[in-house]
Formats: sequence, structure tokens, C-alpha cells
Amino acid sequence: MEKAQHGWDSLLPDFAVADRKRVLDALLALVPDAGEGQRRAWRDSIPLLQREGQELLSSEPASPTYGTILEYIMPMESRRPDCLVLVDGAVVVVELKGKTDASQADIDQVAAYARDLRCYHRDCADQPVQPLLVPTRMQGRYVDPSGVVVCGPDALEAEIRQLPRPRKPATPVAQFLDEAAYRPLPTLVSAARELLRSGAVRRVTRAAAATEPTVELLRDIAHEAARTKTRRLVLVTGVPGAGKTLVGLQTVHAHWLDDLAVARAGGKPTAPGVFLSGNGPLVEVLQYELTREQADGKTFVRGVKDYVKRYSSRRNPVPPEHVLVFDEAQRAWDRAQVAAKHEGEHVQAKSEPELFVEFAERIPEWCVVVGLIGGGQEIHKGEEGGLAQWRDAIARSPRAHEWTVHAPRHVEALLRRAERATVVDERLNLTTELRFHLTKDVHAFVADLLGGRPPDGLQARAAALEASGYHLRITRDLERAKQYLWDRYASEPEKRFGLLASSRDKRLESDYRIPNGFQSTKRVRVGPWYADAQDHPAGLSCRRLVDCVTEFGAQGLELDAALVAWGSDFVRATGADGLTTWSIAEARKYKKDAVPVRNPEQLRLNSYRVLLTRGREATVLFVPPAPLWDATWEYLQASGMRQLT
Repeated sequence: MEKAQHGWDSLLPDFAVADRKRVLDALLALVPDAGEGQRRAWRDSIPLLQREGQELLSSEPASPTYGTILEYIMPMESRRPDCLVLVDGAVVVVELKGKTDASQADIDQVAAYARDLRCYHRDCADQPVQPLLVPTRMQGRYVDPSGVVVCGPDALEAEIRQLPRPRKPATPVAQFLDEAAYRPLPTLVSAARELLRSGAVRRVTRAAAATEPTVELLRDIAHEAARTKTRRLVLVTGVPGAGKTLVGLQTVHAHWLDDLAVARAGGKPTAPGVFLSGNGPLVEVLQYELTREQADGKTFVRGVKDYVKRYSSRRNPVPPEHVLVFDEAQRAWDRAQVAAKHEGEHVQAKSEPELFVEFAERIPEWCVVVGLIGGGQEIHKGEEGGLAQWRDAIARSPRAHEWTVHAPRHVEALLRRAERATVVDERLNLTTELRFHLTKDVHAFVADLLGGRPPDGLQARAAALEASGYHLRITRDLERAKQYLWDRYASEPEKRFGLLASSRDKRLESDYRIPNGFQSTKRVRVGPWYADAQDHPAGLSCRRLVDCVTEFGAQGLELDAALVAWGSDFVRATGADGLTTWSIAEARKYKKDAVPVRNPEQLRLNSYRVLLTRGREATVLFVPPAPLWDATWEYLQASGMRQLT
């Protein structure tokens, strides 16, 4: 028997006169272990909703066709909006709270319900979705800047009746409840699980338009390389959160590679592609999650460092794969960093791109090396060589004539010295920010913020992010920030939120007990930190907001909300010229060693770019209440971020 996905559904006239015990029993059948608090809330809210429904029926000619759904479980999730009303030409999301007023967490919760229905529900794509928050002991109404209407029960019927909307028939309840109608964008970890289980990732219509052309192009390039027995370097660029890693995982684990592998001694390779990442935390998290699925995570994603060590042995082994996907390829190590990190091993003094070109040239007949490129993500020493290293790797190869380079137009000029014609294709540039539920311009707002743009030039974009369902919050009270997140996600145990801070700050740990120091963060097991439930007995979950990860533990990964503690290493300060700019004067210094830092200011800026783009739906900033941070607080607040009160 299929598990129910909602507690009650009917036309509005049927709900308005239904026996209250019958409605309550239906809700209890959905949540049989509901506590007394939840039962009391249902007993209080059912008559309230029925009364407002009766008033709507007496005032709205079309209301007999309206649908009512209580406790709708959003498919593939566990979230349950209290009530959906399917009116003519719109969907109304009603969330009730037994309070006299609304908290910011309450407002953001119902805003997120509406946002996700707009983004991922088939029947909400072309009609308004209006969030209504109803504190049941409140009177009157007001409109939050996010677009959420906060109203007392006395104003509920009028809000629904007066909602601006196109007049067309209400969506039938059965059609709306079709489980296939709602397809949320999976997190990276969820997508990895789906790939492992079924060999495919759920198709999200609006997101597929952004990534499917790229996956299909990579398929065509691989088939052409196999047919013509040639070698290809493919560079896929994209804004943060555009789905580059997901594109790479889909390419490697696609079944269309199976028939392209060339037989070797012992038969055809069983894994014709490999996904490689130099991002240790990403590898650890994916492998931890997939091991929990009773699968071999090490065959699904592998670390670049171990791969380099394996294929640099004196025997010059031949990789079994034909398609090598290098995630965050712009962060590949240069020669000095390779020498430093592989000291004592039989690894040539070459950059990682040079080594990968060499490994690929051992593969019989054909190969494709895919580099996934994200801008402004270089945060380690030895990563500052950037994209030019891939150009130079091809140019230095004695077999450069065998290679064809594929890239989007904006990197073509950089690749010309590779002595190979570049095939330009804009499908290799991902520009839609999928991580943020299709909200536009999160990365642009962050870039302008870190670029020091005047606050009045940032406010409009911050307001647009708020209106589209992305929440930027700020406070100087760390406990308030934590409580906001615990309240915001109290009924959503699958959501992930955690504490982030810069590795180069030297004040947060000693002054504010935020454990971002090297000794503290190296003890964090990022697999359980990202994956475990808040009440897991090991006590390692990010949701506890106890342990902290830095930019090194966060890069390439994502949370639903990020609590970022702003460090002393990147603050607004007034210089001798009287101008206020970002300063790294208080940053922890880099050690002098064989790998010099070329541009410490850029590494700090990149680190904050990473920290500020981890949250899929919210970023909460804690700015310490000390004079060092006063100018930073004023700048961030004036830029349009909303203060938690």
C-alpha cells in the first residue's frame, strides 16, 4: 500500500462542512506519532480554516470549485505546508502558528514553501503562488518585504478573495497531487545517490534546460572521439552553483560510455569513466554517503592526489578509463605544489594538468579529459596558476597535434597558445544558478559585495533575492543566529545547515568560541558533519552548530543554509588615503615554504566568495560585536541584508 502524501484533500465546500473529528483522524493517519502539541494545533486550526472557508464560499462565486489540501507532503521531501488552497488562477500556501506575531524564521519558512512550489511544481509554473502566514492570535495584516502576507485569522478570507490573479479554473486537486507533478532539484549528495541507484538523476524541467545541453554535448564529443580515434580536452565553465559537478557525475556514470571502451588485456574496462576531485571534503562526503548506501563510494568518486600517485609509478600504468573528469580544474596544482605534496614519491615535477595529459595519452585509441571550471574558487596555495595551466599542458606535450580543445567563447583567447584550434561551443558555459533554487544573481551579489561596491548599488539586488526566496540575514548575536536556524528548520529534519568561518581569522575561536582554528577543524569528520541527523548519537551533525568548517571543508559542497561567522581576516577599514576598503591586515599569515603565495588578498576574497555561496536558500552572517568589525557591520547591513531581531 502506497504511503499517503497528504492528510486531507477535498473541494472547499466539502471541507467547510466536514466533521472535525473526521478531518483530525485523517491527519493523525498521516502522522500517527504526532505529539500532543501537534494534535492541539490541529484541533485549533481545523475550525478556524473551516470558518474562513465558509466565508469564502459566501463571497466568491467560483469558490465551490476551489480545492483544499491539508498537510501536503512535498514529494521526495518531508516538508508539510499546513494548508494549500487551490483557487481560480492561483495557489495559496497557508501556514498557521499559535502566536500573536510572526518571527523571521516563520516568515522564511512559508516563503520557502511558496518558492519551491513555483520552481518545481508543474501546476505552479504559470500561476501565482501566494504565501500567507497566519499567527492565530493576531489581528490585522502586513506584507513582509519578502512578499509573505502576515495576517490574523480575521483577515484570512479577505486576503484570499482579494489576491490578484488571472481568472482561470482552479487546478483540480487530483492533478495537483500527482506525485510526478513535483520534482525538486536534488542536492549534490542526493543526486549522487540517485545516480548510484538508477543510473540517472530525476529530470527537473526548469533545471534540465540549463544542464541537459551540456551533458548531451559531452556525450557527442565522446562518441566522436571514439569514432575518429582522437583525444579531446573539454573545458566546462560556470557560475557557482550552476551544476558543473552534477554534469561531471552524470557524464562519468552514463551508460552511453559502456559500448565505447576499447578492449585491453583481460577484456573491456568495467568503468569507462572516472570522476576525480582535488577537493578532499567533497570526496569524503560523497564516499561516506554512498558507503551508507552499501556501495563502493571509491569507485564513484576518487581523489586527484591518489590518482596522480597511482599513475605516476615507474611502470607507467595505463588508466582503464577513457573519460577523465577533473572537478574544479582551475584549482589544479602547479609544479611546485605537486613536488611539495608528493615529496618522496615517484611523481614527476610537472603540474597536475601536464600529468593528466600524459596519463590520457597512454589510453589506447581515444580519450576525453573534461575540466570543470569555476571562477574565483582558488583558495589554496599552489592553485593560482588557474586555467592557463591546461593550455600550457597541451602546448608542452610532444603529441599536442593529437588533441582538440573544446571550450566556451570567453576562454578561447586564453587557449590559443595551445597550438591547437579550439572548438567553441557556448553549451560548455553554465550560467543558471541551480544551487539556489533557480534564484538569479546570488553570485553577482556576492561578487559586488566582495568587490566593495557602494551599498546603495547592492540594495536592489538584495531586494530581488529576497523577493525570489533567497534569504540574506545578519546579526551580531551568535545565539540569535543559531536559534533562527533551529526554529526555521525545526520541522524539516532532512535540511542541512552549519557553521562556517574563514581559516585565516585569528579572533573567532579565542573571543567567540567558534572553533575555526586548524587543530579544531582538522578533527571534524566532514562526512558525518554534512550527512548525520541532528540527534545522531555520535553528535557530529552540522545541525548542532557546534563544530565549524572553513572554506577548505565547504568548497564544492552545499548546505540549505549557511551560518557564516565573519572573521577578522577580511574587514572594512579606512586607509591612509581616507578610503574604506577590505583589509587583510589582521589575517593569520601564510608560512614561508617552497610554495609561495602570489596574491594573499585574492585568496582571502576567494575564500569569502566560497563561504557566502554555500547556502542553497539562505546565508546568515554573524558579525562579532567588537570595534574591529563595526565598519564591516555597517557596510553589510547597508547593502540590503536583513537584521535578525
